[in-house]
Amino acid sequence: MISKQTIRNRVWDDLEESGVARFPFPPHDRIPNFAGADDAADRLADQPEWEEAETIKANPDAPQLPVRRRALRDGKTLYMAVPRLRDERCFLELDPAELTPEEYDPATTVSGIGEYGVQVGPEAVDRIDLIVSGSVAVTPEGGRIGKGEGYSDLEYAILRELGLVDDTTPVATTVHERQLLESEGGGEREGEGKAEGESVEIESHDVPMDLLVTPERVVRPDSRRKPTGLDWEILEEERLEEIPVLQRLRQRAD
Repeated sequence: MISKQTIRNRVWDDLEESGVARFPFPPHDRIPNFAGADDAADRLADQPEWEEAETIKANPDAPQLPVRRRALRDGKTLYMAVPRLRDERCFLELDPAELTPEEYDPATTVSGIGEYGVQVGPEAVDRIDLIVSGSVAVTPEGGRIGKGEGYSDLEYAILRELGLVDDTTPVATTVHERQLLESEGGGEREGEGKAEGESVEIESHDVPMDLLVTPERVVRPDSRRKPTGLDWEILEEERLEEIPVLQRLRQRAD
């Protein structure tokens, strides 16, 4: 079985060698930016899930910057997580009604959201209508591989525990065609996929994607069961100590 890290390295190398990668460089060890990210954002904005959404939770990475800017321009409230969820008020809120149109671009950058965004606790977050995740690689069946730190899946699990998302909340990603792996078909058991002819395990806490949006097309995988909340058995004690909201939710669970 091929490891997720092997897939990451292959995709990062390919994006760099093909000239598809865009700033910041190198594409390695991050959610890689790619040529056509603006087009992918526009294609996502044409989808009914986007049109119906009033609140969007997005990742802070470079390839999703056009998504974040489009959200504000379309009048949608935008949420991003505080890096590593390190604060009790672990989300940043951007309300387009509280900003001028000239502030939309700087407000959606990693450096600008701290200046323009309002840091809020989970109890102040509105119900999320659409999640947009960054990816290193995805399968056509919706299996996502991130950069390996696990925060995207953890943020989803926290939102699920708080009742701010559920099975019907669509999760999308914008990627380049080169980040879309071969079909998973033929896996020996549920949760296995294939990349370059080798199986890839998609774990139970991995959040499946409902929309895979590239500059050229939209792929809508068949629905897969999403995690129903936090899996306390796989959370490391160090992470529990570092993230205040996890401590609070753990006390509630006990």
